[in-house]
Amino acid sequence: VFGIPLIGSLVGPALRRKKSHWAKVARVEALPREQPVDLTFADLTEDGYLQVTELHSVWAVKRSLSEVTVFSPICPHLGCQYNWQPQSKQFVCPCHNSVFALDGTVLAGPAPRPLDTLSKKIRNGELFVEWERFKLGIPEKIPV
Repeated sequence: VFGIPLIGSLVGPALRRKKSHWAKVARVEALPREQPVDLTFADLTEDGYLQVTELHSVWAVKRSLSEVTVFSPICPHLGCQYNWQPQSKQFVCPCHNSVFALDGTVLAGPAPRPLDTLSKKIRNGELFVEWERFKLGIPEKIPV
C-alpha cells in the first residue's frame, strides 16, 4: 500500500502525453523571401509547479506569406550549431563540415539526415513554432 504512490510517481510521467506548446516567433511579412533568418524566441515551459523560460533559436525560410520552413538550429550529426553562409547560399556546420542546401538536404559531410524541421503554423500573419529536440547521429528523425 505504501509503495503505490511511489510507483505512480515513477510510472506517471512516462504515461503522460506531452502537451503541444506553440511559441510565437515572428511576423511572416517581416521575413525576407528565400533567405534564411536566425530567429530567437522565449519559450515558457511548465513541469509540475515549475515554470521556466528558455531561449531557443530557429532558422526560418519564407517561401511565400503562407509557406515557411522552420529548421532546428542543431546539426543532426553531433548537435553543433550550424550557420548560413550567404556567399555560398548553404548552411554549414563548422564542427565536421556538413553542408546543407537551402531546403535542408545534405550536400556534403557526415550528417546522417537532412536538417530537422520543426512543426509550425501561421495564424493571423504570425509564425508559431513548436520547439522539439531530436536524436543525433542517426538517419531517422526521432524526437528525444
